[in-house]
Amino acid sequence: MNIRRHLATAAVAGAAGLGLLALTGCAPTASGKTADGRLKVTASFYPMEFLAEQIGGKHVEVTDLTRPGVEPHDLELTAKQTAQLGESGAVVYLKGLQPAVDEAIGQSGVKNIADAAALTSLEKHGTEVDGHHHTTGDNHSHSDAEGGNDPHIWLDPVKYAEVAKGVNKTLAKADAKHKADYQKNTDALVKKLTGLDTEFKAGLKNRASDTFLTTHAAFGYLAERYGLTEEAISGLDPESEPSAHRIKALHTLATEHHVSTVFFETIANPATAKALAGDLHLKTDVLDPLEGITAKSRGKDYFGVQRANLAALQKALGSK
Repeated sequence: MNIRRHLATAAVAGAAGLGLLALTGCAPTASGKTADGRLKVTASFYPMEFLAEQIGGKHVEVTDLTRPGVEPHDLELTAKQTAQLGESGAVVYLKGLQPAVDEAIGQSGVKNIADAAALTSLEKHGTEVDGHHHTTGDNHSHSDAEGGNDPHIWLDPVKYAEVAKGVNKTLAKADAKHKADYQKNTDALVKKLTGLDTEFKAGLKNRASDTFLTTHAAFGYLAERYGLTEEAISGLDPESEPSAHRIKALHTLATEHHVSTVFFETIANPATAKALAGDLHLKTDVLDPLEGITAKSRGKDYFGVQRANLAALQKALGSK
């Protein structure tokens, strides 16, 4: 965890206090509903927003705390956002990803909270994840700050479906009147996610290589699910700087494992990835960690971007 993160947490503590003071007079009468009766749902960032919208449908009004193009890890909340959070009928977030959000939710008083981190199992991932042996971490190339519980569960369609089922329960509890609709929407979403899982399995079945290089370690769960090996330049923190040892190791493994492509992201700085690709005379491409949808995204929603990720992996790994 870098210094910038700690500053963000400290800043939100003050903002949260201001927001809560503003709410003191009205919190007891807040209904958690809009004027037209929809459930007010606050989502921490895009993958949680997508679940809330898909499951809630016409019965919810979803507010995303993270604007498109903003790196979720470094989000700072305004006093207004903190106040709006306290007026929610339900909250959908992923504890441990955004310190500012964790702080504000802890003080919000909202009763119906879906924590994605508690709805599926989390694993400790470092800069290397081998999907064949289910080993995690590269003891020679990452510090403790670069390892730890990996929050990127949404990139694995199976785990994302598990989270969806938990979000369904939270929305149904907050708005029992529409429980049947929430269940119907959840069943439809889980079916689509199961289909996406099948697409990944079939699309990556016949490949020339198993190893792919990424900017930061966001794709560990995906690698494990489909028997791939993710090698990340940085650890779980997209802003951590790789060591000289790590860069040297990447040079070696790129040659040994016939790596063709270094993947970068639309939100994080691509400079290091492009420099490494230049040194190794490799191609570059985008592998999107789906932390937000922007004009640069290769898809309009979760499914569109995931299919673009699959196509990029197929090309890089020599799938037939």
